[in-house]
Amino acid sequence: MQGINTVQQIAVILIPGLFAITAHEAAHGWTASRLGDRTALMLGRVTLNPFRHIDPVGTLVVPLATWLLTGFVFGWAKPVPIDWRNLRSPRRDTGLVALAGPLANGLMAVLWGLAIDLGLLLWGSLQWVALPLVYMGAAGVLINVVLMVLNLVPLPPLDGGRILAALLPPRMAYAYGRLEPYGLIILVALLVSGLLGRILTPLVVFSVGWLPGAAVVKELFLVH
Repeated sequence: MQGINTVQQIAVILIPGLFAITAHEAAHGWTASRLGDRTALMLGRVTLNPFRHIDPVGTLVVPLATWLLTGFVFGWAKPVPIDWRNLRSPRRDTGLVALAGPLANGLMAVLWGLAIDLGLLLWGSLQWVALPLVYMGAAGVLINVVLMVLNLVPLPPLDGGRILAALLPPRMAYAYGRLEPYGLIILVALLVSGLLGRILTPLVVFSVGWLPGAAVVKELFLVH
């Protein structure tokens, strides 16, 4: 990343990454609280404070390792505690709570795209602000789109799996839910084999193309 120092380079990846998982998890908790379960709210998990959601291994070590080894970011935050029994309509509301996380990442991607546009506007007059802002915005767009697309994969325990289970007839949903103990193993196998990246990369590129600052994101991170 030419033009920014080492501290700024770390911030370019770390700050958008932390806020991406924060918005994702807080959205789950906030939606659950609106639908009848206040567990996450009472435990202080409906917050934009990243430190309430960080899992040291899943949020820091694993994403860095997978990025270096595979070029694809994979990780997790501390799951937001939700008591599904408190939801007013458990089947429907489980799907809505799951959907809230990817939607939050989609919104964050739009906001980071607007940050790119702001950086470009400031380029001629305040380049010391504009350059890190453009880089951080591009990283923020990409990280949030990757999280959104990844979490919509219809494989339990990902959000996409819970959304699909909410849409299936009860008997089929029960049978499908029995995959959950093996879901993470399947996901890691797909990641290590490179198949996950080949499946998701076209979806990520397509999604980025609809957002503000898309050309900058593609130039900095998607075009090699």
